[in-house]
Amino acid sequence: MIPDVSTGIGFDAHRFADSGERRPLWLACLQWDDGTPGIAGDSDGDVAVHALIDAMLSASHLGDIGSHFGQGPQSKGAGMHGAEMLRWTADFLREHGWSLINASVVVVARAPRLSARRDQAQEAMSRALGAPVSLTATTTDGLGFTGSGEGVAAMATALVRRREAV
Repeated sequence: MIPDVSTGIGFDAHRFADSGERRPLWLACLQWDDGTPGIAGDSDGDVAVHALIDAMLSASHLGDIGSHFGQGPQSKGAGMHGAEMLRWTADFLREHGWSLINASVVVVARAPRLSARRDQAQEAMSRALGAPVSLTATTTDGLGFTGSGEGVAAMATALVRRREAV
C-alpha cells in the first residue's frame, strides 16, 4: 500500500570533465563561472538536480532517473539542462497523481562554493518545480573523490502528496 504522503531519497555523483572537454559547470540549475571545471555527463551533469529527481520519483513510487531519462549520448536526457529535467519530472508526478510538497538537497564538494549563490540556486530549483527547495553544502574534509576535488556529489530528500490525477 502506497501512503498519501511519502518521502524519497536520491543520490548522484559525477566526476569533473577532463580539461580538454571544456564543459560549463551546471549545479543547482545555475551555471558557475568560477573556474571550476564542468561535470562529465550526458546531460549538463547537474548532480543536485539528478539527486532531487531520484528523490521525487522514489517518493512517488515512479522509478528512477535512469528509467525516464536513460543513459548515454542518444538518451532522452542527453543535452538537457537541470531546470528542464525538473519541470518534466514535476509534470510527470502531477500526471500520475502526485505533487511535491518540499525538497532538500545537500551538495558535497570542494568547489564551487555554494554559499554566495545559495539563494539564487534555491530560487531557480524552486521555480522549476513550483515547490520550495532547500539547498545546503558541505565538504568531506579532504576525504574521498569529492574531498580530493575529482568531482561533486549530491543527496536529496523529497516529500510528496498524493492528489487527484490531472
